[in-house]
Parts: sequence; structure tokens; C-alpha cells
Amino acid sequence: MEFNGNQTATDVNQTKPIRCIVKLGGAAITCKNELENIDEENLEIVSTQLRQALLSSDKVVGMDWSKRPGISDIACNVAGFRDKLSVDSTNFIVVHGGGSFGHFQASNSGVHKGGLQQPLVKAGFVATRISVTTLNLEIVRALAREGIPSIGMSPFSCGWSTSGGNLPVADLSVVAKTINSGFVPVLHGDAVLDDVQGCAILSGDVIIRHLAAYMKPDYVVFLTDVLGVYSHPPTEPNAVLLREIAVGEDGSWSITKPTLQHMNNQVEITVAAHDTTGGMVTKISEAAMIAKLGIDVYIVKAATSHSVKALSGELREKIPDDWLGTVIRFSREEVQ
Repeated sequence: MEFNGNQTATDVNQTKPIRCIVKLGGAAITCKNELENIDEENLEIVSTQLRQALLSSDKVVGMDWSKRPGISDIACNVAGFRDKLSVDSTNFIVVHGGGSFGHFQASNSGVHKGGLQQPLVKAGFVATRISVTTLNLEIVRALAREGIPSIGMSPFSCGWSTSGGNLPVADLSVVAKTINSGFVPVLHGDAVLDDVQGCAILSGDVIIRHLAAYMKPDYVVFLTDVLGVYSHPPTEPNAVLLREIAVGEDGSWSITKPTLQHMNNQVEITVAAHDTTGGMVTKISEAAMIAKLGIDVYIVKAATSHSVKALSGELREKIPDDWLGTVIRFSREEVQ
């Protein structure tokens, strides 16, 4: 099963309807300035919120039956499954960023620039994949402990590759089979082969755009470490939270709420020096391309009451005045 920009969902075997695609921002689930350090508290809260918002049962029967560091016992509640007729599952997909995993290895070796024939780049490719797959495993385990039947999936192992850093085609057959079998795919940004430059970094935000184009979810949620998209870096005193961004048929976008004087599409963004995926710049660009498909996108701070509302889908009916986040949606009206 392959998808490119000229295909539609009717060209291939369609999966079960997808309710939501969730992007776990790396900065929201890791301590981004501390090498390979997971924010355990945030990850646990996010996992719980995903279960509460997207599964039909409140009863938690964990699926992580592996030994955890510092804990002698293995939590294997076999009896908890004997009375269950089925495993609770609402069709959704999780994609996560790297945060403090992978970016250091990639930027120090130049994996994102290509040149796989160079020993340093090849070593960095291996090191990057070790790092990002380590994080993927820990996220899968956190979701599994909440009773979410999650399966870790690496783009490299799925055969995805780029061309000049772009993703022209993605084989989604394994993802589709995973969903149809009742599991929740958990994908991540990855180091992949590139037919022009040898190798590249494929970001989670780009992955989500391709998944959304084929899977046609009801909505997409980006969970970040800030409340949403700001007019300036949120640490600056004049930064304003952009509540709603409209995307036109040509892909152009404009800020519709709040109304800002002397403001157009230029939003000032700061990207960390070690971030090889483009940070918020890529996020806004990919979110706009998703919204152009008629799919609402919510960018919201993870592990908050605002993220619960976004994940549950209740924002599709009406955006409450007290909700803090950024909505990016399609508008047939001409975007200024």
C-alpha cells in the first residue's frame, strides 16, 4: 500500500475509520535540555489522558509485562483479561518526536545533511536510531501500562525512505494492518535512507501529514510543551497566543483570532540549535497542509485540561472561550 500526493484513499484498501492522530511533541515528554531524559510525570499523565479520551472503558488492565528498573515484580494481570470479551480500542495513531533523544546524535554527526559514505555519518545514523527507538519503547510501555494495545513502529523498519529530504511515497501497509488488527501504532521521527543524499531525518510532523492524507482522521492533535502557537517566542513579554489560524485552498494561512495589528503570516520562531527537524516551523507548515485536507488540527499543551478537551474531540463542536490552544482549520474564504 503506497500513498503519494496524487492518490486518494479510494485508490487502496481503506483501514478502519481513524478517529484521531496524536503527535506527542518531544519537548513535552522529555527534558529537552538533558540528554536522553524522559519526563516521566508528563508521559504518565499524557498516557492516562489518551486512555480516558480515546478508550471506552475506565478499567485499566496493563499490558507491559516486562521488568522495570527499580521494580522487582512484573505486573502481569492475566486474570484481568479472562473476563474481558475484547480489548477496548478506538482507532487512533500516535506519533512522537525525539526531544532529548536522537537530535544530539544526528546533529553532531550530520545525519540530517546526508553523506552516508562518511564513517562519522554512518556511525551517527546507527547512534540516532538506537536513541529514538529507545524512546519509542518507553512510550509504548507507558501506553501499554494504561491498557492501550500499542505497537512501536519505526519508519526505517517499515521501509520508508526520503528523496532529497522529502517523503514522496510512504508504504502504509503495515500501519494499516496494525490498525485493522486492533492495535494502536506508535511511530516516531527516525533516521532513514535517502536516494539523493544517502540518509536524512524524517520528522514526526512530516509523518503525521502523510498519515492524515491517507487515513483521513476526524481530527489531529499536536501535544506540545507550550499552550499553542505564539506570535513571538512565548518567553518574550509581547508574545500573544494565536487562538485560530485559517488555511486556504492554496495552502496559504492567516491568523483569524485574535485580531493583531500589523501582523500577517510572519510568526517568529526559535528552534533549538540541536533540533534537526525544524521545530515549530515544520509543525505549523505540516499542520497547515493537514488542515487544507479539511481536517481540524489542535496544537495544545500536553498534560493539561486543555489537552483533554482536544483529545476527546469535543472541540469539533465548539471551541470554549476558556480553552487555551491553537486551532488550525480549513477555510473556503479567501485567506488574507
